[in-house]
Amino acid sequence: MSQKIGSLPVSDPPPTRAISGGDDPLFKGSGMTQRGAYAAVSYMSCAVLLVMFNKAALSSYNFPSANVITLLQMICSTCLLYVMKRWKFVTLSVTERNQSDSPILVPVKTLMHTLPLSIAYLFYMLVTMESVRGVNVPMYTTLRRTTVVFTMIVEYLLTRQKYTPPIFGSVALIVFGAFVAGAHDLSFDARGYGIVFLANIATAIYLATINRIGKSSGLNSFGLMWCNGLVCGPILLFWTFIRGELRLTMNFPDLYSPGFMAVMLFSCILAFFLNYFIFLNTTLNSALTQTMCGNLKDLFTIGIGWVLFGGLPFDLLNVLGQILGFVGSGLYAYCKLRGN
Repeated sequence: MSQKIGSLPVSDPPPTRAISGGDDPLFKGSGMTQRGAYAAVSYMSCAVLLVMFNKAALSSYNFPSANVITLLQMICSTCLLYVMKRWKFVTLSVTERNQSDSPILVPVKTLMHTLPLSIAYLFYMLVTMESVRGVNVPMYTTLRRTTVVFTMIVEYLLTRQKYTPPIFGSVALIVFGAFVAGAHDLSFDARGYGIVFLANIATAIYLATINRIGKSSGLNSFGLMWCNGLVCGPILLFWTFIRGELRLTMNFPDLYSPGFMAVMLFSCILAFFLNYFIFLNTTLNSALTQTMCGNLKDLFTIGIGWVLFGGLPFDLLNVLGQILGFVGSGLYAYCKLRGN
């Protein structure tokens, strides 16, 4: 393995490596490692920025196709991974068994093993991108906070994962806070709300699939991203073509606007790092921890969204609901850090 690999962390290191400082507990008695904490904080930072840039493209510039944005993000991520792999800046697997010099860079058997993950990823990306359009940013983050319930259900169905009473209490507090915060939403849109809840289900399935297939595939975070791009890219390209979304994109009046091009560039870059940190956080910690990180970063998303895009009126119930949600997320983080 090239010495350059150490510049970026990868999940599931080979068992022959000595345990590094990054694999030590965050503090004595903690249930989270230093690398796990790094992955969680990095994910939250990327997620806040990506929501802002996607919202700017779809709402401020009125770009007609969320699917095309997803396609561009996927193409950029795949091309970047290919270059990084060829330059030996990263590897795609944690064992020599899954290395391949073929054009697809991984064995076909490994690619087929990750097929369910790729399909879950495509469903997650399409629905999540579309869900941003239908509701304002504050309400979007509020509804997305209920993803924790779906994640717990899916993890139990797939892995029989069970949780302690404090964890259940933190989840109940988050969901209750979400409903309190949305009690006075004057911009209710049944279709928009429905798509957000569908995005919650898609997210839960995707994260649980990462946790189950990702660890058994022999691939690291970059390898999982690469397989997703190989499988989902052609499917999404065909889908946008038959729906006429590529034609709409070519006729978009602001397509070559410097401002719009800058928004799209940052969106693609952030999507690459976001997907990487989702894989890293989920494999180092858990699917539920990944979902909780999505709740903790909502404080910044809501604040920035109110300033840049407006939307939900600022009232007492909304503030109370947000506080309850953050307290619930904080309780979960405390339980995780204490190893409960």
